[in-house]
Amino acid sequence: MDLQLSGKTAVVTAAGGGIGGQVVNTLIAEGVTVLGADIEISPALKESGALTVQADLTTHEGVERLKQAAESELGRVDILVNLVGGLTGLPVAGLGDIDDAAWQRAFELNLFSTVRVTRALLDLLREAVVNLSSSVARWPSTGPHWYGTSKAAVTVLSKGLAEELAPRGIRVNTVSAGLIRTPLWDEYGPRLAKSYGFEADEFIANLPALAQVALGRWGKPEDVANLIVFLASPAAGFITGGDHIIDGGAEKIR
Repeated sequence: MDLQLSGKTAVVTAAGGGIGGQVVNTLIAEGVTVLGADIEISPALKESGALTVQADLTTHEGVERLKQAAESELGRVDILVNLVGGLTGLPVAGLGDIDDAAWQRAFELNLFSTVRVTRALLDLLREAVVNLSSSVARWPSTGPHWYGTSKAAVTVLSKGLAEELAPRGIRVNTVSAGLIRTPLWDEYGPRLAKSYGFEADEFIANLPALAQVALGRWGKPEDVANLIVFLASPAAGFITGGDHIIDGGAEKIR
């Protein structure tokens, strides 16, 4: 299938991450000029062929740096892929053990970065926005309260933006990913395993079965990247306002 992406421009945030790196590589392979933003520019991102900007997108200063780079390097943004988010450094705990600072950090990371980046690039946007949510937003009892709640907010935001931006011909979709084996799990997995009374390696190996993933395995970053790039492309030109789950069939049990 021709995704009709050649000659397009894109901004990808968290571009050096497991999913972000795959999104960048896939877009470039399709002929897209990509500006990749991350808090640190990894060697892989430098070597990808993407333009880069180093910015902490949980801060106003970082978002302004990205905006200036997009204006000067691209001139327009056909595609925006918001991937900033995660669980790193935040507590695996019940409500009574999650303080206000953790809630604030979770929302800065998982929601407000997406709000601020999208708002900053509104005048440059032309065709599509894809925001990364999580399957945990759909069944939050399986994740820390702050994670499911902040990711659910991304999903709701995306639906509202789809309606707001439709008159300009800009499509907005959410991708809700399930168990995807990214470097995030190297830090988060052992902490979660401990809370369930497992050894880390055993827990990681058996988590797809514990989560009742129908396909019986972890997803790969490229699985998610392929969906994101399709939704961002003109080939998906009549798809907007959707929340597209990619979880290997775990949703079937909910």
